Amino acid sequence: MAIDPVSAARAYQQAAQAMQSGGAATGGEGVDFGGLVQEAIRQAGSSATMAEQQSLAVAGGQADIVNVVTAIAAAETQLQTVIAVRDQVISAYQEILRMPI
Repeated sequence: MAIDPVSAARAYQQAAQAMQSGGAATGGEGVDFGGLVQEAIRQAGSSATMAEQQSLAVAGGQADIVNVVTAIAAAETQLQTVIAVRDQVISAYQEILRMPI
């Protein structure tokens, strides 16, 4: 799974901006992981919508195919990132369940 460096840099920049603005902080103590995950899912959905709109624009002869390929690649990268985070969270949860009490 290859991750586009530009998309990764953009995601890091957005997370840093969210932390600086206090939107993702809880009481100034740390980062709200749930909020970051929800924002990533929302962004993945919006990029998928953008890819669909670009596809429809090409079908109507109003856009260039390069824009469609770029939008689909961005949506795919974001979706793969969300899936990878989900898999890691599930793996960590399963590891916690295996710990002796």
